[in-house]
Amino acid sequence: MRLSSGKRSFHYAWIVAALTFLVLLIGAGVRATPSVLIVPLERDLHWSRATISFAISVNLLLYGLIGPFAAELMNRFGVRRVIAGSLVVVSSAVALTTRMSASWQLVLLWGVLVGCGTGMTALVLGATVVNRWFAAQRGVVMGVLTASTATGQLIFLPILAALVERHGWRSAALTIAGCAAAVIPFALLFIRERPDEVGLTAYGAQADESSPAVAPATESAVSVLRSVARTRDFWLLSASFFICGASTNGLIGTHLIPACMDHGIPEVKAAGLLAMMGIFDLIGTTSSGWLSDRFDNRYLLAWYYGLRGLSLLYLPFSFDIRFAGLSLFAVFYGLDWVATVPPTVRLTANAFGKERSSIVFGWIVAGHQLGAAMAAFAAGAIRTYLGNYTSAFLFAGLLCAMATLLVLPICRGAKKLEPEPLLASAE
Repeated sequence: MRLSSGKRSFHYAWIVAALTFLVLLIGAGVRATPSVLIVPLERDLHWSRATISFAISVNLLLYGLIGPFAAELMNRFGVRRVIAGSLVVVSSAVALTTRMSASWQLVLLWGVLVGCGTGMTALVLGATVVNRWFAAQRGVVMGVLTASTATGQLIFLPILAALVERHGWRSAALTIAGCAAAVIPFALLFIRERPDEVGLTAYGAQADESSPAVAPATESAVSVLRSVARTRDFWLLSASFFICGASTNGLIGTHLIPACMDHGIPEVKAAGLLAMMGIFDLIGTTSSGWLSDRFDNRYLLAWYYGLRGLSLLYLPFSFDIRFAGLSLFAVFYGLDWVATVPPTVRLTANAFGKERSSIVFGWIVAGHQLGAAMAAFAAGAIRTYLGNYTSAFLFAGLLCAMATLLVLPICRGAKKLEPEPLLASAE
């Protein structure tokens, strides 16, 4: 089959995108695993929910903080090496969790090592691949790659919950560790860094058009942060994405299954609820990518955060309607789960330029994960000391209402920030 840079014949960009989706899918499965382990660890090792939530919050925080440096490492050493290294760390650390006997080991293995490892192959990886390999359909491709979170959740959560119920939590940990290790050879054999390595231009680019630029290898993540931190748009994007993290994987992704179990819903059934959300998230995020290519991304984000806030305000009352009420929540919340990512990526590129967008987006994702980490720990502490999650869900809904106001001024009347001369590259 002939490779071509035109749209009508097969393009190697789709192979790279498919493998990236697979890597992100496995990462999503790893990140979803704690939600089915909280109660089993509480019962088996007699650790409090606050203690377990602390380890998860460390994981979420480092997952975000490593992102900008992962983008820098991808520019310096290549996407393929970064993926392989991260998967080695993740698979080893998850497997070792089956041997832990003290809570500090959970913090070290699942918090530090898995957090850093999954952070190396997270949203920044998707943004890097899209910026390098696609000149057309970028919003759609980013939407599909972002939807890997939903697909990973859809595939892994019911399986892991069933394994925990029948064979114990250690079997679930070993299963997800094996899946991460199995992807390594495919990444090493088939992922290429840029289109020119296979004699192509980016998908959708003209034959005489160069591939999308990437951040100069001499520009560090810290120097990029120092530059963009002077702008209003960076802080608006970071603050809104902070709220996104607090209201998604920090709260719902971590604590919805334990909350369901508090109301008498079995773990496998609760995991099926998250899987159902994954189905609608796949639809919502892919559609969001398509919409971000065609409409004002600020207004899209305002709608997404507003609808998510309403869903979270409804959630505490849905438990009274049992599983039917939660199913309704799963549909509306699921459509919105990570739909915020494609518009945020596009606004980042518009504000700061494609050549720096991966690193800048990495810092914005760090804000996302800071929100996720704080929400994961706070919700666990609220449950430990108040006996329920109601306050956590309601507060997250109010935060989302605030985010609708934060996103509207982004990129309004602001000029794109150009890179400074690289005088600090020797730092």
